[in-house]
Amino acid sequence: MAQGFTISPPLLSETELSPLREVVDGMQLNSKTRGGVRNLLRSSRVLARAVEEGPIAKFARSLAGAGARPTKLTLFNKSRQANWTIRWHQDAMIAVAERREASGFCGWSEKEGVVHVRPPAHVLESIVALRVHLDDTPALNGPLRVLPGTHVMGLLDREQIESCRREHREVVCEVAAGGVMAMKPLLLHASSKAAVAASRRVLHVEYSATDLPNGLKWA
Repeated sequence: MAQGFTISPPLLSETELSPLREVVDGMQLNSKTRGGVRNLLRSSRVLARAVEEGPIAKFARSLAGAGARPTKLTLFNKSRQANWTIRWHQDAMIAVAERREASGFCGWSEKEGVVHVRPPAHVLESIVALRVHLDDTPALNGPLRVLPGTHVMGLLDREQIESCRREHREVVCEVAAGGVMAMKPLLLHASSKAAVAASRRVLHVEYSATDLPNGLKWA
């Protein structure tokens, strides 16, 4: 991924997507927010299995290494009821089992019962995130927009991000249902509101083959 991202053709068939959509829609009906659900590796065996084995895991390991395993799984669903804009940013937080002080780890927080922390850049560089699209996501349905190549610049502050916006041409990442967008967390990305009344259900799963230091463990 020389540019920090790649988009695959569909890896999952309609037959494979159908049970995932069923689980996702059931979770959405029972969640407090219709925009997404965190911590699905813990709460959904069906979704966890889908990213731990099969074509999704195989694709992840081709990019992150043979020992890569999922460390975080989140559902995002843009729809008529939940439609949002996200400004340009990097994904700089990881989920861990518990808090243990370690050099370079900072910004501790807890999100829905799971501990999160910002690790040093080299840990983030070991991660590959896969965005598994359960729906067709054309340009009008709120896909990610990325600034290619910015994943090699380390952790950026707001002024540096604005500079990158001026110097890099953005790419709109359209993905077919069953397809996957793979990206490095430090790649600058953003998204706009969907302009059509259609769901944009995405399973966002992060993989790493790296062990954390000082007794820290992935959540």
